[in-house]
Amino acid sequence: MNLSFANLTVISHRDSFDKAVAKNVVVVALSISINYINVNLIHTFRRHQIFYMNPRYILFIHLVVNDMIQLTMTILLFLISYTLHTISASLCCILILLAVCTTENTPLNLACMAVECYIAVSFPLRHTQICTVKKTHILIGLIWVMTILSVLPDLFITLATEPLDFFHTRVFCLRETAFPNPSIPKKRNISYVILLVTVWLIILCTYARILFTAKGACKDAKKARNTILLHGFQLLLCMATYVDPLIKSALKYWFPEHHADSLFACYITINILPRSISPIIYGLRDKTFRRYLKKYLLCKVNTK
Repeated sequence: MNLSFANLTVISHRDSFDKAVAKNVVVVALSISINYINVNLIHTFRRHQIFYMNPRYILFIHLVVNDMIQLTMTILLFLISYTLHTISASLCCILILLAVCTTENTPLNLACMAVECYIAVSFPLRHTQICTVKKTHILIGLIWVMTILSVLPDLFITLATEPLDFFHTRVFCLRETAFPNPSIPKKRNISYVILLVTVWLIILCTYARILFTAKGACKDAKKARNTILLHGFQLLLCMATYVDPLIKSALKYWFPEHHADSLFACYITINILPRSISPIIYGLRDKTFRRYLKKYLLCKVNTK
């Protein structure tokens, strides 16, 4: 993950005090709004057995929790860049690793949700046998194992090549400063290509199979196709993270006089906007979840 807030921090000293405060207020307000919606979704999920016994909603709520962690990490690093500027290298490594893991979890989770939609439409009689709660929990565990194994080499390479004193120094918290070895970006680019190609193939194949096997008039099939299209749109937003350097270079070329502001807009689009898509997909679009969410919110209003 090329953390797009990185260059924002490098040039943050160019912002006036008022502009810096305004940017931080916008970022915090957006994160609070998104996380407030996500917390309500999680609470609705926990209150009703119909959700936590359904693999589809389990994968969804894992995506929501994962996005909350990722959003919190990126917002925290953004705020640190404007306030503390430097932090302990060891703490920076932990924050970066957690942010990277949760970022890489998202496309894998989207792929799993697309496969579940395909199984539900193409094998409705066997869906409950193939997609069980236990298998779903195991799948979520495998997602975390895969992403952890993907990022741990960065830490191992740094431990092997940097002196131990490095972890006690204070650094400007970027992925490049936390893991400075030049071989790490090469390894990272290869893993990104493998990850994205695999996920795109899964989403395209499941969408094509649903189109091929399902009846055109089938309401569930249409809903599944639309859901996978939304997953694809969210994946496109997530992919912007991986082409972040190219986007920032283009913005610098097009808007050289407003580079700081264009980078801030890039940060909002790449790191915050994708986190707001998950609630829309199920929290507001899914009829069952929407019905229970409305009941929960109405109960909250009536008890005040």
